[in-house]
Amino acid sequence: MTAELVRGQNHPLDRTRVEIRVAAGGPVVAGVTLGDEQGRLSGVEAVAHPGAPRRTGIEVPRQAAAEHRIAVDLDALSAAVHRVSVLLALPTGIGGLTAFGAAAAPSVTVTGLDGTGIARYTITGLGAESAVVAVELYRRQGTWKVRAVGQGYADGLPAMLRDQGLPQAAELAAEIEEAVGRGQARAVPAPAPLAAGRSERPGAGPAAPPAQDRPSPAPATAADGPAPSGTGTGAGAGSAAGPGPGSGSGAGAKAAAGAKAGDLPPAPADGGPIDYRHPRRRSTPAPAAPAPSATRPAGTPPSAAGPTAPDGSPLPVAGDAAGWSMDERLYNQVWGMFEDLARSVAAYRSAADFAESRLEQELDRALADPRHRLGTAGEDARATARDKHATLVTQARAALDRDLAQLLAESEVVEPALPPAFARWDNPVWQGYHVPAERPMALRLGDLHLPEVLDLRIPMLVRLPLERGLWIDSGPDSYAHGGPGPERDIGRRELPGALTDGPPDESELRRLAMESAVAIAARLLAIHPAGDFAVQVIDPAGAAAPALAPLVESGALPAFPLPGAQGVTAVLEELTRRVELVQMAVRHRAADALPADLDTAEQLLIVHDFPHGFDDRALTRLRYLADEGPAVGVHLMLVADRAQSREYGPVLDPLWRSLLRITPVPDAHLADPWVGHAWTYEPPLAPKGSQVVRQVLGRLAAARKAS
Repeated sequence: MTAELVRGQNHPLDRTRVEIRVAAGGPVVAGVTLGDEQGRLSGVEAVAHPGAPRRTGIEVPRQAAAEHRIAVDLDALSAAVHRVSVLLALPTGIGGLTAFGAAAAPSVTVTGLDGTGIARYTITGLGAESAVVAVELYRRQGTWKVRAVGQGYADGLPAMLRDQGLPQAAELAAEIEEAVGRGQARAVPAPAPLAAGRSERPGAGPAAPPAQDRPSPAPATAADGPAPSGTGTGAGAGSAAGPGPGSGSGAGAKAAAGAKAGDLPPAPADGGPIDYRHPRRRSTPAPAAPAPSATRPAGTPPSAAGPTAPDGSPLPVAGDAAGWSMDERLYNQVWGMFEDLARSVAAYRSAADFAESRLEQELDRALADPRHRLGTAGEDARATARDKHATLVTQARAALDRDLAQLLAESEVVEPALPPAFARWDNPVWQGYHVPAERPMALRLGDLHLPEVLDLRIPMLVRLPLERGLWIDSGPDSYAHGGPGPERDIGRRELPGALTDGPPDESELRRLAMESAVAIAARLLAIHPAGDFAVQVIDPAGAAAPALAPLVESGALPAFPLPGAQGVTAVLEELTRRVELVQMAVRHRAADALPADLDTAEQLLIVHDFPHGFDDRALTRLRYLADEGPAVGVHLMLVADRAQSREYGPVLDPLWRSLLRITPVPDAHLADPWVGHAWTYEPPLAPKGSQVVRQVLGRLAAARKAS
């Protein structure tokens, strides 16, 4: 089974003759560098590239292509070679991509000569980079391993080669470009689009901010807590990078979004429309403009190819984004919708702030003139200023409403097309659920929305396997914590049908928190093949039994957890032993030596009412599992009151910072990585009275018995 790697993760190689297969969203140049123990290159002869495709033990392709195969014979390499780095770069001059972020994430698969997969790494989080170190094969204590690197370089090949200690980096980069240029006629383009194109998305008003660097999808960070580490970001997953302290100011789009040059095309000199299309979302170029006719006045742009509404506007299409599979296209489309909504709302808020500051300035000028302080002249000046303010705000809102209408229409098409891993519990796809044969690429962890449009929910998707654990905050402060500015209160007051009577009491919050944990655990079980995922629970007080009933009744949880310190110790000892044994097996390539009683399925540990029942030894083991567990398939989910955990002092602070905080009730505590909007998070609970979770777990139990 092919191991799915995340950035920084390594995997042992059980053979020395391998093939490295590259798949990208457009033509790329593939190369290999041979470095010493520190990764430094001895000279240009340590680089295999299209101009010199063969080195001892290495052979790379001679031209740019969307797919590559690189042959590697590790036994043939010199003893001085300790690192074999696979480089990908975008060629110039063949009409291809200029940045990796403008296409589907490239992937690299290490296989045997017979095509058997060993390890695969999808390089997410790339933006303006035009060169990247994808993976490296490295020698450690006489054995070879593969490591997912994903180090990108916005300055291209010269910067990447220079970073590996090559003095002639610029000259070699030029030689590579020249070699690729000679083979332009043979450059292999990306595969043809598999879905209908999407038309240009209009801008969001005069202050629409450009797109920012795109980290990997978990698209939010805790604004009231720590900023999670990037996934190359990433929350995904999976989490995004940067704490995002607040929303845009009145200085315009640049202040609102912190735009970086080159993220979007500059405004045309003739004042034409700006191209705000999302770089990862497939679009078909508009056909050449025909001569003006009576039905299409001069200056009216022709419709883009694809289905259109009666008024000529493009109809949304599910899966209308780049990707090698429908799941990846839907994942990228959801991420694009999230970015589009963030930019559109940032533009509106920036324009509204600008209108407010302009009103204040004009009112100050009117009052500064003694002739206007009294009488009709002053009233007229103030009325004119207020009319200008209202006009600017109305125009900005109209632009926002136009974008929101398009996003709402797209959401209505995309939501029903989502697979179970991405779908809400009320999606009909769960009625036809069957146990999957493969693990999906991402998991829906809840929904996100902004106060400007409460009807539009963006799925919060995090990549799998989970790189970070979860902290479900069950205390009253989980509702009191909100994002910066007035957005928090607006979102709280106007949430339709949710918490309109005020926050629930502490017991209700604890119940909702545990139900959220069970809903997430049930989804993780359901989207993995039968037997590939398991759940364990620590519940010292025995208070979680009602919420755990669906897991126990279906057999997903063998029995209710043991109460007291005995139950805490037993589960932690078992999981600690598993982590240590799997780490040793991976390190020594001795998977066959694992004990027969060891469950090698991925594990999710749910800890209820943490840190109740934990002594110092138990806390140490839990922190060990949080740090070392994800790399070997042990993931952590804490259900706890953050305020109560502070009573234990700073010992829990590293654990709190390492986990992604979510809440059991809607709350605006997440921030996007571009402009810091306070996004309201909604937990992934099943509809009240629904039996969908029990039904899905029952089908999973039947499949587990049949296998």
